[in-house]
Amino acid sequence: MKEKFYRFMQGRYGNDQFNRFLMILVLVCFALSLVGIRLFYALGIICLVYAYFRMLSRNIYKRRMENTSYLKYEYKVRQFFSTWKRDMRQRKTHHIYRCPSCRQKIRIPRGKGKIEIRCPKCGQTFIKKS
Repeated sequence: MKEKFYRFMQGRYGNDQFNRFLMILVLVCFALSLVGIRLFYALGIICLVYAYFRMLSRNIYKRRMENTSYLKYEYKVRQFFSTWKRDMRQRKTHHIYRCPSCRQKIRIPRGKGKIEIRCPKCGQTFIKKS
């Protein structure tokens, strides 16, 4: 039986990170449908069918491209939350300002009073309270 399954899956795409995300999305949709929102049940079924379609597909190039675009988007989301988390930790000891001309983030220690800040990227100076 195991050998038949291996032969069946030869040349097919299989599982990847995007499929794992789709399966988690299916579970979340089904859980929300239990609460009483029936639209999520249909959405969960659609995601489940799409995940199995991707898993059994023989067009490996397209599935790999889909996974790559998903990973790029996931990376951007992770970077955003990582930056946000870092900024929140630093708020206790530093102010984080943006340069008015180039929008570069500049980190200034707290408790120095009004100071003149020079942007390291464009060189513009501006006055802020630290």
